[in-house]
Amino acid sequence: MSKLHAPFRFDYVGSFLRPENLLQARTQFEKGGISASDLKKNEDDAITDLVAKQKKAGFHVITDGEFRRHSWHLDFMWGLENVKRIELSHGYYFHGLETYHTSVEIEGKIGGHNHPFVEHYKFVKQFEDENTVAKQTLPAPAQTLSEFLRADNIAHTKEIYPNYDDLINDLGKAYQTVIKELYDAGCRNIQFDDCTWGMIVDKDYWEKKVGKSITVEAQANAYLKVNNLAIEGKPDDLAITTHVCRGNYQSTYAATGPYDRVAPYLFAKENVDAFYLEYDDARSGGFEPLKYVTPGKKVVLGLITSKRPDLEDKATVIARIKEASKYVPLENLCLSPQCGFSSNAIGNKLTEEDQWKKLALVKEIAKEVWGEN
Repeated sequence: MSKLHAPFRFDYVGSFLRPENLLQARTQFEKGGISASDLKKNEDDAITDLVAKQKKAGFHVITDGEFRRHSWHLDFMWGLENVKRIELSHGYYFHGLETYHTSVEIEGKIGGHNHPFVEHYKFVKQFEDENTVAKQTLPAPAQTLSEFLRADNIAHTKEIYPNYDDLINDLGKAYQTVIKELYDAGCRNIQFDDCTWGMIVDKDYWEKKVGKSITVEAQANAYLKVNNLAIEGKPDDLAITTHVCRGNYQSTYAATGPYDRVAPYLFAKENVDAFYLEYDDARSGGFEPLKYVTPGKKVVLGLITSKRPDLEDKATVIARIKEASKYVPLENLCLSPQCGFSSNAIGNKLTEEDQWKKLALVKEIAKEVWGEN
């Protein structure tokens, strides 16, 4: 078993652009043209090839690129006990774009036993070596809670869970179950992906989603409660980190705003080991909110964008790292792209070659700043 622990000086969030043959296979499967086993064979082959490329690029973390998922979050939610897939009349509204219409519906008390992502993890685990560790990405418990409370879903959710605290407790415990099963399978590196904080920071987006009656404080405390409950009791040798962004769908975004509104909750009180933070443009604001990060915790600065193919200026990125070190010591900082390259089956608007050039730049800058391999 690999003894490495996330995060790393040069790192990435987790999702990668799907190869065209895999996209075609998934389309064939959805149309009934190939079997589930045929699709899995295509996924296995694509993931095997991806891991080889990740290792060749010199990164210490390996993932399946989320190649078995249609979306970064919903596939996980559908794998929970008594949660099913539904179709809504509309999606989420990003900047100039509407997402797909799929969502979730609770059919009974939520559980986390025998989640399919455990088997997904085991496939990547086999490729670990002394230089690499397999990372399993999951939507954060707060993200799942947010989907259950989406305007189109909330009435049905309240039928099953009239008491809000019961919903939070069952969801947190379901995640504990998944985390334990991942740990028992050898997983030592779990990343929560969490857009909920990135939505709270945008006052206009937030009020359109939940109305004006719910305060930032109330929602932030609910998100903290469910996320920390999921983490409660985790083994000391299991790294649980979180990634925060403001939406990543076909190179566009959902929300905008600095971390100021959420920093006293997220950075000071969430019991994760490290934060992967979107910082690739002005939408994320400045570094001052990092002063709330609990001393000793690591911050992975997402200064390289995964949304556009053009490469960042190295000197500018290094200057921003130094600026961030005013609030978090340089030895506790790392570097990555601000998000994954393909949060959904249809990825961002860049090529696979662009993707690997971005990661090469991340590694090059990190080695120059920290002098580490």
